[in-house]
Formats: sequence, C-alpha cells, structure tokens
Amino acid sequence: MTFPSPSTDLILGLLLALIAQQLWIYFAHRRASNREELFRIITENAADMIALVDTKSHRLYNSPSYQRILGYSPAELAATPIFEQIHPDDRFKVLEAAREARATGIGKSLQYRLRHKNGEWHILESTASAIRNARGEVEKLVIVNRDVTQRVAAEEQLAHHALHDALTGLANRRLFVDRLQRCFAQTQREPAFGYAVLLIDVDAFKSLNHSMGSAAGDQVLTEVAFRLQQTLRATDTISRPVDKALGDIVLSRIGGDEFAILLEACVDPSDALRIADRIHAALAAPLVLEQGPVQTRVSIGSALNTPQQSRAEDLLADAEAALRRAQGMGGNRTELFDSAMHTRAVTHLKLESDLRTALNRGEFRVLYQPVFQMDSLQIAGFEALLRWQHPAQGLISPGQFLDAAEDSGLMALIDQWVIREACRQLLRFEAERRPLHLAVNLSARHFTSPSFLDGIKACLHELSLRSGVLQLGISQRVAMATPDLTTHVLSQLKRLEVTTAIDDFGAGTLSLRMLRQFAVDIWKIDRTLITSMQAERAASDVVELVCLLARKLNCQAVAQGIEKPAQLDRLRSLGCNLAQGYFFAPPLQPEAALRLLRQHRASRAAPAGSS
Repeated sequence: MTFPSPSTDLILGLLLALIAQQLWIYFAHRRASNREELFRIITENAADMIALVDTKSHRLYNSPSYQRILGYSPAELAATPIFEQIHPDDRFKVLEAAREARATGIGKSLQYRLRHKNGEWHILESTASAIRNARGEVEKLVIVNRDVTQRVAAEEQLAHHALHDALTGLANRRLFVDRLQRCFAQTQREPAFGYAVLLIDVDAFKSLNHSMGSAAGDQVLTEVAFRLQQTLRATDTISRPVDKALGDIVLSRIGGDEFAILLEACVDPSDALRIADRIHAALAAPLVLEQGPVQTRVSIGSALNTPQQSRAEDLLADAEAALRRAQGMGGNRTELFDSAMHTRAVTHLKLESDLRTALNRGEFRVLYQPVFQMDSLQIAGFEALLRWQHPAQGLISPGQFLDAAEDSGLMALIDQWVIREACRQLLRFEAERRPLHLAVNLSARHFTSPSFLDGIKACLHELSLRSGVLQLGISQRVAMATPDLTTHVLSQLKRLEVTTAIDDFGAGTLSLRMLRQFAVDIWKIDRTLITSMQAERAASDVVELVCLLARKLNCQAVAQGIEKPAQLDRLRSLGCNLAQGYFFAPPLQPEAALRLLRQHRASRAAPAGSS
C-alpha cells in the first residue's frame, strides 16, 4: 500500500508548531527560573524569616534570616521537625492556622513562641500565604515570620507600668479598684460571695520622710512592701480548713505611704484580723536603711463588704474610716469597721464639710484664758483657745471637731489663723500691761508641716513681736511620735526666740533623756493630776516631782485646771511658777480679757489699805 507524500505546506506547518512548542517550553523555564531567582533574592535579603513548607508541614526552604535571628543553620533546621521548636502551649494554634490556610488558601496573622538555639523563647508574628498548582489546589505555604520579642516586651512593660507602682512594683490604685469592682460585680450575681479590704498606713511616715529625706522614705516604702508580700505569700489559708481557704489576695500601693490588700472570698472578719496580726509581727523588727535601723509601725483599717454598699468604692471608704480610727487611738493597731463606725464616718464627713465652710465664713473664734504668777497672782499672759461659733449650735470646743479637722488637713490652716489672730490681739493687751506672753498649742498636722517654721517666721516679722512673747506648745504624744523631728523643730523655734512648752505634762511617758534632748522652756502639768492630787497620793507625788525636776532643769511649771483654793495653796508650797484655771478665770472673749487686765492694773495702782 502506498501513502501519499506529505505536502510541503504540511511539513512546514508541523515544523513551525514543533518550534513554537519548544520556544514556549524554553521561555516557560526561563520565567520559572526568573521567578525562583527573584524569590531567592528577596528571601536572602529580607529582614524577616521566610519559609516554604508543603502541605504536610515539611520544610522545603528557610531563608538565611533563620540563622541570624534564631541561630539555626539550614542543616539543623532540615534535621529538626518544625513543631519540636514551637512552644508546647502554642503548637495547637499553629496547627489550626496551617490547616485553615491549606483549606481556604487564606492565611491569618498569629503570634507564637519558637525556641532559639540557645534555649530562649522568641515571640514570632507569622503570616501564611498559599501557593496553588495548576488545578487550583494549595500545594505549598509561604510563611513570613517576624521576631517581635522586644516589641512585645516593651508593650508588656508599658501595660505593667500603667497598672503597677514604679517604686515597689505592686499593683497601683487603678488596678486595685478594678479588682475591687470585679468583686462588687460578683456579689451582685452571687450575694453569698464575700470579700474584704485592709488599708495600711505607715505611722509617722511624713515626719520620717521630712527628717531623714525622701531617699530614706523610698527605702522604707520598698522594705514595707517586701515584708507585706512575704507575709501574704505565707498566708494561703490563714490556718483555716481548705474548704474555707481565701481566694486571690491583691496587694497594692494606692498612694503615698498607704497600702491596700483585697481578700477575695473572705466572709469571716477573723481572717482579715489574722492577716493584720501577721503584718504587725512582720514589721516589728527594725528596717535596715543606709542611715541605720529605723523602727516602723503601721495602722490598719479593715472592712468587709455588706449589702448596704451601693458602689465598689464604698468598701474602701469604710476601711479608710477604720484606719483613721486606728490612727486616732495612737497607731500601731488594727481597727475593724462596723455599722456604728459607718454612721460615725458619715457624720465625720459632714463635719469636715462644715469645717471648710466655717473657715471660709470666718466662724472660728479665739478665747483667752489668763495665766497667773503663782506668787503675786498677777496676770503673766494668756493662753489662746480655739472655739467654733457654729450658726446653730453656738460656741463649740475643739474636742468636738479636732479629729475631723486633722483628718481633712484643715487643722494646719486653722492653727496658722489662730496664731496670727492671737498675736494681733496680744498687741492690744500689751497696750494695757507689759510684758505678757501668749501661749498657743499646736496640732500634730501643723507641727510636722514643712511650711510650719516659715509661717512662724512670717508672723513674727509681720507683727514685730518682741523676743520670748510667743509660746508654742505640743502634746507629749506629738513630741514622742518623731523625736528627731521634734528636736529639730524645737531648736529652730529657739533660734527664732520663741518659747517652747510641753502640754499635758505627766499624762504620758516621756523619758529624762528626751526632756534633755527637747530642752523645752515650760512644762504644763496635766489638769487631771491637779484635779486628783488632793484625793490621790500618787497624783500629788507626781506633781511634786514635776515641780522639783522643773526647777532642777531651769524650766517653768504651769499648773492647769486649778479650781479650788486648796489646790492653789498646795502648788504654791511646791514652788510651781504659773497657774491657770476656772479658780482665776474661764476662757474669755477678747473684750472681757481686756477688762480683766484693766482691773488688775487698777488694783495694783490703788494705795495700800484703800477700799
């Protein structure tokens, strides 16, 4: 059988088709080669780590950045399954992300931890992109990994600083209140859920900070924070059965020298008090500072949640009221808030508001009780006594508002006003009779205020008071709270030629060493000793010793609260220098004090024997 020979045109067409096919194949290989070359150039110069894996997560390619960032050579990466290097806690989410990318062709960004060759964990931010074959199936994944370890650390540090105290590292007020609000919200859902707050304040911290410097103050706060942390770590169940164990314990520095503890799942006040006892014990040992050991004590106020509290912050306010009560009772103790205390707290807040109004409206008054020379019974001076001319209640003595004025910070302002007003009035008194002295007792808040001495200097300069005319007194409790600060301030007052005094002398404990250190000019014998000395031998002996010691130390003794002639006679026999009390005159309004001065001047001027 004979086949027809192909035509020239057919042969030519076949040759051209063959050439075209070969050219297509050639250029296709060229394009693929160019793409691979471009991929290689990009990956080898990229800062990020780029990997190519198949659908079974086998490594097909790793860019050189892996060795620079994670320390692994290509051979080491090839010899190690990829999931062995991923943190165990992150493996599942990486597997899920890879499965989703293969199924949908769309990768999502995620963070996971990958082990460095040195064993450290680095945080990677990863994105996967799919490579499809000719049939549209995903056959490879390109994974771009960026090392974000430093960025995440910086973000975590910023977040930490926003919620923690920079000095102690404890939770700050913002974080504490947030946790408190969570507890409050839980009680709305579960009324049986209970929690408690302990508020802790370092006793006399402001005085310590002023006398020793802010660096020492920071050391104290840091050490107190450390001891509180150690105490709470050892307080898991507060020695109670496991089924009644406390929940989370949150320790916070909420400001200044004030710390707060939140006890979750606490329904028994005794649990809070047990922790408070451990805190007192932990702080009993002196703190070792660069300047030397310092004895630190704390006052603690504790409160448990109640159905009556309408806001989370109400519990904090209740603990604050209990804390103030602890401080008012001398400090270094714990007080528990109760319903009666809540009523007192509400009254206290109302009183603080009224005191601010009184100061702005000028409702305070100064009365003057004369102080007499014991031998001549002539007026030696006056003691300035504060009163509040209340619009509805009349004249109120400081005992009814002193604590509220101290807590609100108003007492220092009121003290400054009293000193200025009394000094101005003294100039009027001295127009009738010279010389006179003016005694003013200082509040604790004013005495320890950094601006106290400057205020006294300004008053002396403005009114041109003569030396020794102003006599400033503090109680034994104030004097002994911070002996070093007391010594410093009293010595500065002596330089200003201001006479100094200890009020209520004999009512507390004051060592002879402290007396010599303070070197005050006047001891004002406590009125309870004067009242009791005729009925109680012990009180009489104390008064006698005080008068004898005052003479030995070249101080003057002032007997307060004399009401009977027999008291006057006994004090004269003991050599007491000065006296005041209702036996002579009560506290007087300024005009009445002037009249008394004039009467004494007239009696001295009258000739002997005249009627």
